[in-house]
Amino acid sequence: MEVILKQDIQSLGHKNDIVTVKNGYGRNYLIPKGLATLATPSAKKMHAENLKQRAHKEEKIKNEALEIAKKLEKVTISIGAKTSSTGKIFGSVNTIQIAEALKEKGYEIERKNISIADDLVKEVGKYTATIKLHKEVKVDIEFEIIAE
Repeated sequence: MEVILKQDIQSLGHKNDIVTVKNGYGRNYLIPKGLATLATPSAKKMHAENLKQRAHKEEKIKNEALEIAKKLEKVTISIGAKTSSTGKIFGSVNTIQIAEALKEKGYEIERKNISIADDLVKEVGKYTATIKLHKEVKVDIEFEIIAE
């Protein structure tokens, strides 16, 4: 039985994939739970048309993300933090502070799309953060922690 997946299913495939499954699995689990639809010839035609339209939109979004990535590569951020005399930060610097610093520079990026290589930044110095702008576009930016 062929089905079109409506969601990502870990051991089966990604959203909008056409996969072959056993009849019972498709009929008794995937279709009733709303995870997939039956891949009839008409459903396959609609699926192909939707993918074509979605590909055009995705290309536009990806190009916008690439433009933002080019601008972000040149950006350096300084984040002030209260420190002890040895250079240790009281608390830690996380993605929230990076997102706020980027917002001040004019870039509206959600904190969930920012990841720091060193999970917790607890000392003064230079670090690198990775920003995911699109599923295929990632950019690394440098940020510096300075004592206030």
